[in-house]
Amino acid sequence: MKFYKYQGTGNDFILLDNREGNIMLTTEQIAGLCHRRFGVGADGLMLLEQAEGYDFRMVYYNSDGSESTMCGNGGRCITAFAALLGVITDKARFLAIDGAHTATIHLDGSISLHMVDVNNIELGEDHAILNTGSPHYIEWVDDVVNTDVYAYGNEIRNRNEYQPAGINVNFVQVVGDNQLLVRTYERGVEDETLSCGTGVTAAAIAATADATGTFLTEIETPGGVLQVSFIKDTPYSAKDVILIGPAEFVFSGEFTENNIEISLN
Repeated sequence: MKFYKYQGTGNDFILLDNREGNIMLTTEQIAGLCHRRFGVGADGLMLLEQAEGYDFRMVYYNSDGSESTMCGNGGRCITAFAALLGVITDKARFLAIDGAHTATIHLDGSISLHMVDVNNIELGEDHAILNTGSPHYIEWVDDVVNTDVYAYGNEIRNRNEYQPAGINVNFVQVVGDNQLLVRTYERGVEDETLSCGTGVTAAAIAATADATGTFLTEIETPGGVLQVSFIKDTPYSAKDVILIGPAEFVFSGEFTENNIEISLN
């Protein structure tokens, strides 16, 4: 079975072509393939499948083997993968767990991904909660570089009010007009990831507080820079949400039940 490795601002994924529908992996097998020491190593695994009326279906699993909600960086990476397979050229319309998405591959290699509309933004004194295809807790901090993302993120993710599914936690520092620094603790990975697409999208929208208008925000993560554009007709909702950033092929290889052979090509 051939696999492909992609990354989007350091958020890395194993991708498999399952258009024939013959790939069936257990939770343990997915977790094993994503393991950083004994497998390929990835934040998640995706299957590209057939979907009537769409170019393809995106099926996403966390690195612990559980099926997950939407992944923005994964959505861009699977679009690039679909182009590699010849499923699309420069535009895609695909189905994910949170509904339909469209994406465009630009000449510079960046990919624009249309995210779901946000219909409710909960604002607290030092945090915000919203769903951008996955649920996110936004914690405002003064120094994101020195924030203990693992310890504090794990504590928030496991609070009783967010169970049983848990919540992704983003630590956000405002560094300028429409400029943010973001670090993320992801459920399902149960650790900090170098970037989270739905997380930076949530951070950008939450940072506009009770404002309305058209916005374009630049977000720096440990894995690279992303942009998010959106329109707010009302203070606590957002539409026409677009996540913009790179999606890069890393390597491909083959694996069987008992071994993994990686070829750097």
